[in-house]
Amino acid sequence: MEKQYETVIGLEVHVELATKTKIFCGCSTAFGGEPNTHTCPVCTGMPGSLPVLNKRVLEYAVAVGLATNCEITKYCKFDRKNYFYPDNPQNYQISQLYLPICRNGNVEIETENGKKLVGIHEIHMEEDAGKLIHDEWDDCSLVDYNRSGVPLIEIVSEPDMRSAQEVIAYLEKLRMTIQYLGASDCKLQEGSMRADVNLSVREAGAEAFGTRTEMKNLNSFKAIARAIEGERERQIDLLESGHKVIQETRRWDDAKGESYAMRSKEDAQDYRYFPDPDLVPVVLDNAFLDEIRRKQPEFREDKMARYKREFDLPDYDIDIITAAKRMADLFEATVALGAQPKKVSNWLMVETLRLLKEKEMDPEDIRFSPEHLAKLISLADSKAVNSTVAKEVFEEMFENDIDPEKYVEEKGLKTVNDESALRRAVEKVIADNPQSVTDYRGGKEKAIGFLVGQTMKAMKGKADPGMVNQLLKELL
Repeated sequence: MEKQYETVIGLEVHVELATKTKIFCGCSTAFGGEPNTHTCPVCTGMPGSLPVLNKRVLEYAVAVGLATNCEITKYCKFDRKNYFYPDNPQNYQISQLYLPICRNGNVEIETENGKKLVGIHEIHMEEDAGKLIHDEWDDCSLVDYNRSGVPLIEIVSEPDMRSAQEVIAYLEKLRMTIQYLGASDCKLQEGSMRADVNLSVREAGAEAFGTRTEMKNLNSFKAIARAIEGERERQIDLLESGHKVIQETRRWDDAKGESYAMRSKEDAQDYRYFPDPDLVPVVLDNAFLDEIRRKQPEFREDKMARYKREFDLPDYDIDIITAAKRMADLFEATVALGAQPKKVSNWLMVETLRLLKEKEMDPEDIRFSPEHLAKLISLADSKAVNSTVAKEVFEEMFENDIDPEKYVEEKGLKTVNDESALRRAVEKVIADNPQSVTDYRGGKEKAIGFLVGQTMKAMKGKADPGMVNQLLKELL
């Protein structure tokens, strides 16, 4: 009988926090920028420079901890993790080993077998390292310290996940929670959310864990799912052929669809951790925690229930709109301006999602304002523009956030409701298309569609199709 294997997965997720400045200095955290322009003596590790904790980093870390049901450590410290690497300017990274800010939390995910809790072992604050750029041309490596000192939280899960589906559900839940908090934009492609996957396999029913490997370099949900499947199969093949799995760090190559060993990892790797002597311990009181609790936003589950109650939208609409905070904010702001909830939801779900997909954008990248969406809905409602024109205006609005009223005025896109002008156009189309007229009179209902199309063309798309239809039937 063939052996059955169970996959055991735990994640270490690094999230770049949405502060304007770095964790221990006042340098900008903006993405991009010329190399080494967002730097100062502190984040480039100059001797004698002193770090000072950015209070907003602490607030975000606690907010994420509360949202993931963690216990908050009221007395916590920073530690030095010592290792030499060219992108690590002090030759140590400031992190938290002994007293992390958050511990013992969990998030609930939906799996094919119903709801499941994934435990969170801890969340700690730390600084990011710089970035090495390998110059093929000059055959050398250059270092950019812009990212050095950018604030991170590392969310370490328990080994509670058993499949790629559960991992993706967990990551999506984390990403959504953190985006709702405004603590990070969690863009995997820009590296503001990165996941390292610890994975082992064991025979089904076994108590002890197998030997785990850690996989790095995963910057999309698809890559993570593929890496999990690939590593699971690799480990099972090793065990089936009588070999042992070696504990090591592996790098996933998504283009080749395989991983390769980077370095072997012993549990006893000695980073010589010790409390950072330059940073004072962080002592939190109940007033600070209460203030952060008070500022927590309305999360998705509560929002979904409220949308059902207040706006009476179908579950499908609610599910899609609340999946991204930017969408939910846009929806609520547009409805607050007097637009009908179902109409707002239709524009978001159909046209907005279509364009986001076409342009490979995230909902967080939406540029148009609720004011302009409300105006467009009102133009369409009052039949000032027909549905074809409304879509055309929406595309322009999606790209450049134009004012739809001004745009329609300037481009002369208003629907022609002048009956005499329409009548003249319809009469001309009837005169020019005798065959279609004969077909229609001979009982071919579909022929009228062609005549409507010709009239719309003659009117440059600016007629009300319903009115055209009515006039054609009357004149025929």
